[in-house]
Amino acid sequence: MTREQGETQRLKGLALPALTALVVGSMIGGGIFGLPSQMARAAAPGPLLIGWAITGFGMLMLALSFQSLAMRLPRLDGGVYGYARAGFGNYVGFCAAMGYWIGVWIGNVGFLVLLMSSIGTFVPAFEGGNTPIAIACASALLWVVHYLVLRGVETAAIVNVIVTIAKVVPLIVFIVVSFFSFKIGFLTRDFWGEGTVVSTDDFASTTQLGSPMAQIVGMMLITVWVFSGVEGASIFSRRARQRRDVGRATVLGFLFVLALLIAVNLLSYGVMSQTELSAVRDPSLAGVFAHVVGPWGAKFIAAGLTISLLGVLLSWILLATEILRIPAADNVIPTRIGALNSHGTPRIALWLSDICVQIVLLWTAFSEKTYEFLILLASGVFLIPYTLVALFQLTSSLKESEADAQQVRKRDVVIGVLATIYGLWLIYAGGLAYFLGSITAYLVLTPLYVLARREAQHRKVFKPFEWAVLAVLIVGTALFVWMLAMGRASF
Repeated sequence: MTREQGETQRLKGLALPALTALVVGSMIGGGIFGLPSQMARAAAPGPLLIGWAITGFGMLMLALSFQSLAMRLPRLDGGVYGYARAGFGNYVGFCAAMGYWIGVWIGNVGFLVLLMSSIGTFVPAFEGGNTPIAIACASALLWVVHYLVLRGVETAAIVNVIVTIAKVVPLIVFIVVSFFSFKIGFLTRDFWGEGTVVSTDDFASTTQLGSPMAQIVGMMLITVWVFSGVEGASIFSRRARQRRDVGRATVLGFLFVLALLIAVNLLSYGVMSQTELSAVRDPSLAGVFAHVVGPWGAKFIAAGLTISLLGVLLSWILLATEILRIPAADNVIPTRIGALNSHGTPRIALWLSDICVQIVLLWTAFSEKTYEFLILLASGVFLIPYTLVALFQLTSSLKESEADAQQVRKRDVVIGVLATIYGLWLIYAGGLAYFLGSITAYLVLTPLYVLARREAQHRKVFKPFEWAVLAVLIVGTALFVWMLAMGRASF
């Protein structure tokens, strides 16, 4: 490559604004638009504030872990996968990549369902998001975006910047208008949820909230979903114009989205009672805004949600393909999966991801509580990969030995400890079924790893530590199958 070609390639890389938009675009999807009623069914204001404090601090530690790793180890690409592989070996890296990939494409199904549901605000035939016409249109949209991504990853990222700006506007309008309609009495009426009655998830009946701790635990998986995408910049680290921008974009994007999430959630609790709020159907933010300003509010939010979901679908399809491309280059999955077309897009990875989306999208026609189930399932499979990143932040920081950087080292160790504690807390809060389900998925996909190692002519597919990991996966899968057979796996 000539110097002129190298300079041209550098200038074409993603700059800080584009990387930050990628993080924001990945995080602001359907989650924030469904947040009011989902949280109202999980927690009263007191436990809610405690839960947000835990989530905000824990996710900040995770975001700082991504920032620290991007700065200290700039040669590591692939975000979640790259860090897990560097810290714990090829097979653990493979498991992290597969878990992240599954979570992303399941999330894409959820986005499509919610998108069709938001269109149902204007066209009743789409109401619920999983009617025959809704699924047909969602499928058509999926393959249009598929074509766009096939035309080139960088082009799609530029489009994402524009979409990100457009979809933030309705959220800002909601925050400003709701601020002036806020009534403190709604927020303080039953602060700890001791007597509050809320709608069940299927809206068929009502129930009382549990203890404050149960409420905090119950909201955790929802918060994981709304923060999913915080690692977006690190996944595309190889495409950044300047590597130091990767960490900056991660933290800037996180702080901006955190402020939006807390504002939207708390203001919703102050414009209607929690019982009423819990019964608002998705997209619940539209229903809340309609309660404040009238019927046009629902259409305004639905329009913003439509733009938001189009953008996040684009972002997450990019993430799904990229997380397969890099392991393929490392011979962790078969190399043909990461093969690039003439536009630099991992063609087979894209096809695999979108075919999986299409299959599950068709399944939603026969399912109830579709959107909420999908986002909780996606959140559940993210927990182990996120915790592995936190563990790598801790172990890699402990290995730093430069005498002139002791203060930085201590800070990185503290970040790693706190992020790891938070990751383990999330796994506990998510419940055994999601943990064992993730383990089962890793085991089912393990033949891809074996095939890749054979293709690379590795005489030993698994190292001793990796055999131990495989044994844990086998035991966990057996337990999960038993729980399913006995009806004890609760999602």
